[in-house]
Formats: sequence, C-alpha cells, structure tokens
Amino acid sequence: MYIFVLKIYQMYKGTITKKLECLIHLIYWVLIFYFTFVKNPISAHFFTPDLFLWTYFIVFVLTFYFHYLIVMKKVFKAFNWKRLFAGVFVSYLVFTFLRFLSEQVITKILFDKVNYTDINFLNYMLDNMQYSSMTIILSSFLWFVIYSIRLLEYNQIILEENKNTEIKFLKAQINPHFVFNTLNNIYSMVYFQSDKSLTAIDKLSQIMRFTTYESQKEKIRLSDEVDYIKAYIKLEELRHQENVVVDLKLELENEFEEIPPYILSPLVENALKHGAVSNTKPIEIDLKVLSGKLTFKVKNTIGTQKKDSLGGIGLDNLQKRLEIHYPEKHQLKITKEENHFRAELEIDLK
Repeated sequence: MYIFVLKIYQMYKGTITKKLECLIHLIYWVLIFYFTFVKNPISAHFFTPDLFLWTYFIVFVLTFYFHYLIVMKKVFKAFNWKRLFAGVFVSYLVFTFLRFLSEQVITKILFDKVNYTDINFLNYMLDNMQYSSMTIILSSFLWFVIYSIRLLEYNQIILEENKNTEIKFLKAQINPHFVFNTLNNIYSMVYFQSDKSLTAIDKLSQIMRFTTYESQKEKIRLSDEVDYIKAYIKLEELRHQENVVVDLKLELENEFEEIPPYILSPLVENALKHGAVSNTKPIEIDLKVLSGKLTFKVKNTIGTQKKDSLGGIGLDNLQKRLEIHYPEKHQLKITKEENHFRAELEIDLK
C-alpha cells in the first residue's frame, strides 16, 4: 500500500505548486542565512565570512540541491534502505569532491590559498563527513516536509478518486445489452436444439463469473484475463452465429504475472463492437509478456456502425486506472489510419 501511494504521489503535486515550492525554499534560505551570519539582530551585527566560508557556502548550496533534486528523487522512486544509504553516500562524495576542488584547486589558482595545507586522505574524508552532514540533513528535511504535505493531501484525493472510479468501473463492467442479446440468442439455440447452446451457456457463465468474482480483486493472474478475452470472443461468434475472425497471438513468458482486472479486455471489446470483421479483415490481437514487459496490440478495420467510447469501462476510465496502477510505467497509443483502428498498450510490470 505504501508503494502504491508513493507512486500516486509522484504523479500529483497538489496545492504545492512550483512557485510555492520556490517560495518555501527562499524562506528556508533566509532562515539559514539568519542563523549563520547574524550575531546580534538588535544591533544588526553580522558575522563577516572569510574566503573559505564563502567556498564552503557555495559547496553547501550545490550539494544541497544535488541531494534535493537528484538523490532524493531517485531514492524514493523505488524506496528501500540500501538506496537511501547509497544516496546519502553519493551526496557525501559530491560534497567532498566539490570542497576539494574549490578550496584546494580553484582558490590556489585564483588567490594562492588553500584551506588544508597538509592533507591526510583519511582525516580529510572524516572531516568532510562532519561538514557534509549538515547539508544532507537540511536538504533531506526540507524534501521530507514538502513530500509529507503532498502525500497527506493526496491521500484524501486518491480515496475520493478511487471511490468515483470504482463506481464507474462497477457500473460498466459488462454491457447489459450484450447480456440480453446473448441470452436471447441462447434461448433461440435451445429452442432449435442447437449443439452450440451448451457452449454459449458455458462461455456466458465464464464471463459472468469473471465479472462477479475476479473483477472485485485488486489484481488477478494474466491467464484469467486472457481466458475472459477468449470467452468473450467465442461468445461473440456464437451470438452472431458466424465466425468472428480474430487472429489471437499469445507469447506469455509468465502467465501467472498479476495485473488489475479489465486492463486488456476493453480494447478487445471495442474492436469486436466497432470492427468490420471478415476472413480477409480479421481483428489482430497480439499479447506479449517478456522480461517483465507487457505489450498488447489490437488492430481492426473500422466498421460502419455508430462509434462511441471504448466498450466496457471506457477509454477515459481505462487511462485513469492505468495512471493509478502504473504511473510513468505505461504507454497507451490510440491511432486511426484511414479505415483502420489501432490500440497499443505497453506496461512495465517490474
């Protein structure tokens, strides 16, 4: 749950805009300047910095924002303690390098002065560990304050969003017209004693079972979603009493990979609903799951029937659910080329 909320946080910035964040930084630096350089605020007595205090302050600022903008963002993109300690260590090395460069090289060239006249490597590294700690702590503290505000704010937003999305999702799990038409078709099959009636009942049972039970889960096995798609295709064939020509290609390295329900099937439903299908113009469906990457492509010829949004849960709802479950780890492309409709979905499952 923590990782899920963390991913959502990375998508939304809430009321703390970039301008407000810059203002917070400005106030933060005013406070640091005040407690560093003001000795007596009543008499306006300021501490006069020397050359190496200025160089330290420059290194302080550079390391502060290196840690704030790069390290903390990388660490919390996929948080674990090893990444945190590694990030802190990298910031320490950056601080040490910048300090050596500025106080032992640049000042030597410009002012013929160095801060350390006799450098012992171990002592120098330990000394900079002490000096860099304040930079890293203050940078981490500010990042955590802004992060916590955004996270707390979005916790409330995501609860409301999930509730609204769930309502839309449950309402649109299956098209009632599809069920009614299928039942009428099954009735006709039974009445005329068609040998396809039992198959149609079985496929409708699979679909209703999936809709009733599997769709309530946060994640299901990939094979379950594929079985649902196959049942839907077969039922369409039986319902229309003709072959709904579908070229289904599967290359699943791990069929037990877990995905949210109804992530793939809406694209298939849309193709079956709006596609012009024949032996020469099949619906092309290609699903690959290799090395933790899911690639799903659906292509169909556009029919003459009335177009609307994606069947099932709808395109907007699908995109919203993809953003919630796979923020910055998915890509959905919908293209129309002449009389062809193509949907391509890529998801990084790692």
